[in-house]
Amino acid sequence: MTEESLRIVNARRRAEQARARLAATFDDILAYGRQLQDKLAPSHIARDAWDAAKSKGADIAEDAVDAVRKRPVAASGAVAALALFIAREPLIDLAGKMMNGKPKKKVKKPAKAKEPVEKIDE
Repeated sequence: MTEESLRIVNARRRAEQARARLAATFDDILAYGRQLQDKLAPSHIARDAWDAAKSKGADIAEDAVDAVRKRPVAASGAVAALALFIAREPLIDLAGKMMNGKPKKKVKKPAKAKEPVEKIDE
């Protein structure tokens, strides 16, 4: 082989190696694109959001349990106050029955009468 033909063979070999590296790079890019597409799929995003919400909910519940363990009297008082607030109207009616013997009637506001609209003859 002559020196020129040897250079041509080497150039072809380097070109083939460059093509192989380029093809490998394209394969890597396509694989990354598929991974990215999978991560951006609505089902994957929803699953991640659900997992995060469950984890956060578990953390909040754990913190609440720790707070109740540290201050059981304060926690009991807070729960009792919330229960009284939620059940305030039935409790007021019950107290009214106990004091007067009859339940407290709710006062309903009378509906406003609509003023008649006068028709103007043209």
